[in-house]
Amino acid sequence: MLQHSPFALTAAERDSGQILACRAVPKTDVTVAWLDDEFIEKPAIRQKAQVIARDKMTHDIMRLRLALEAPVKFRFAAGQYLNLTMADAPMRSYSMANRPDEAIVELHVRHVPDGKTSTAIHRDLAVGDRVEIEGPCGSAWLRDAHDGPIIALAGGSGLAPIRSIVETALHAGMKQPICLYFGVRREEDLYLVDHFEDLAKQFPNLTFIPVLSQSAATRHRTGFVTDALAFDHHSLADARAYVAGPPGMVDAAYAVLTERGVPAANIHADVFFTPEEEHPKIA
Repeated sequence: MLQHSPFALTAAERDSGQILACRAVPKTDVTVAWLDDEFIEKPAIRQKAQVIARDKMTHDIMRLRLALEAPVKFRFAAGQYLNLTMADAPMRSYSMANRPDEAIVELHVRHVPDGKTSTAIHRDLAVGDRVEIEGPCGSAWLRDAHDGPIIALAGGSGLAPIRSIVETALHAGMKQPICLYFGVRREEDLYLVDHFEDLAKQFPNLTFIPVLSQSAATRHRTGFVTDALAFDHHSLADARAYVAGPPGMVDAAYAVLTERGVPAANIHADVFFTPEEEHPKIA
């Protein structure tokens, strides 16, 4: 087993023989079984996509907009991700930030120092270039049959799948309270703040809370985003939670959410691993 979040696979689960297929390196032939009976069976489709826009969102996050060769075949659920391949760079996974009913696919790519793929995307990829994508993948998708409160936590570029989930829920007419926490280090790491503040004015059931962990002079809340969550909510027994960001944030969120009464089965996480130079995101 390679590095993984304790949220994704606890010590007890590992001792019982369970694995994370995305983090396991087989040494012999193996037999595996899928245990999540909620999973929506949507086979991954490989196709070409053209870059139609690229926008610098922060000093290290680039927004890509892709026009797919066969958009009708790409049927994803809000919160899922795709695998992207470009010339002379390893395949990497990026979450869709758009709603499933939108034709243009939006990705938020953070530049990882010395990361071959993210460096190529930020430095070399241009409008008009073509890449290959495969998807959809991932099981941290929006459970739209749920009518209780929704807690959404995003760290950095983890805002991409969280944006897809939150906006899909709102535009689908889901009326329950939705609390979106967006944790970053400093003011310059924030993006789409005006967008979500406008969205909160349009949809009264949405609360948007940016939290800065390394800034004092700011109009936003400060500290760790998971501490803000813990301070705001004493009980979340009826809630479902969607979490996307670095492993430390996801693990801390899991601890707070379970302490507040959220069953583990109601916590859906997208963990962004970047060991060494750059590694595919684990969902």
